[in-house]
Amino acid sequence: MIRKPLAAVLFASLLLACSGARAEEVTFQVDKSHSSVNFRIRHLLSKVTGQFRSFGGTVVLDPVKRDTVKVEGTIDVASIDTGDAKRDEHLRNEDFFDVARHPKITFKADKLTDVNDDKTAGKLHGELTMHGVTRPIVIEVEWYGVATDPWGNSKAGFAGTTKLNRKDYGIEWNKSLDSGGLLIGEEVEIELQMEAAQSKT
Repeated sequence: MIRKPLAAVLFASLLLACSGARAEEVTFQVDKSHSSVNFRIRHLLSKVTGQFRSFGGTVVLDPVKRDTVKVEGTIDVASIDTGDAKRDEHLRNEDFFDVARHPKITFKADKLTDVNDDKTAGKLHGELTMHGVTRPIVIEVEWYGVATDPWGNSKAGFAGTTKLNRKDYGIEWNKSLDSGGLLIGEEVEIELQMEAAQSKT
């Protein structure tokens, strides 16, 4: 989640464990209708943008202090959407995400570092599990604040960005080009925009 248009995600995209939370901590449930989990990856000479349509999560924090945070998120991999049905089917099969064996991407985090003076940005440290592989990941996060919508619901806004190498997660399919190089890049840029509603329970 830096000032670029997260979770998710985590990448993602966020589903949060909040057991033992302090009294001043608040749980926010991700509002999917006002959130997004997007990614970009190089294809030949440009970049393809895609998103995951189905995801969920929660964020637990103290909206005033904002010095600690607990985050968990899940993404339904089959919901991948790059605007091309044939390509999306290929991404779901064994060459890439292998949805039949690995239907979920998950993210868990509970550590913030490099928080700025006004506590609106920092680095969120956690673990991302994708394609059966779990690795540490750092997301540049931004806090947009809290507001009340016209229906009286308290909402919080977050954003996040990170980059990862898909080969680190065993997603290695590619094609060699006659001119040299490879068809698809290895680095994936992830961008998360999250609006979350304060839990009433």
